[in-house]
Amino acid sequence: MNRKSHRWKSTIRWTLAVLLVADLVLLGLNLRTGPSVQERRGEIEQLQRQRDLLAADVRRATDIQKKLVGVQREGDEFFKRELREASSGYSSVVADLGSLAKSAGLKTSAVTFRQQELASRGVTEVQVSATVEGDYPSLVSFINGLERSSNFYVLDSLMLASSSQAGSLKLNLQLRTYFRS
Repeated sequence: MNRKSHRWKSTIRWTLAVLLVADLVLLGLNLRTGPSVQERRGEIEQLQRQRDLLAADVRRATDIQKKLVGVQREGDEFFKRELREASSGYSSVVADLGSLAKSAGLKTSAVTFRQQELASRGVTEVQVSATVEGDYPSLVSFINGLERSSNFYVLDSLMLASSSQAGSLKLNLQLRTYFRS
């Protein structure tokens, strides 16, 4: 039994020695091929920056969510205050453009409308094409009047052309306005 015990101890020692050598070999391979401490620190710093950016995004989203009710209320007030009802909108726009042109000393030759329903928004978009004719200061006065008008206009484009009359210019306007449905 003493021999068996001695053999058993010897086998265990050799097995432990082989495992220790294998661990040392694997440790050496890991140190050679694995990321260095600096690389791991860099990865950790990058992950921390990413976490901070995501946390800032979450804070901004939370702030936006808190302000959303107020923004919706302000949007509703804007619609009521600035946008005409569809039933009176066209006559209001025609009268406004005519009044602005007359006070600026311009002649209007063509005003056309093209309507598009934006049902999901509760508004009707109306594209207005208008042509006015007069001298340069009158055209500037007309555009200034558009900006100060009680009607809401979005000026999409202006095209200036010479007129058949000497010293007169022709201005082609593309506007948008919106009516409440």
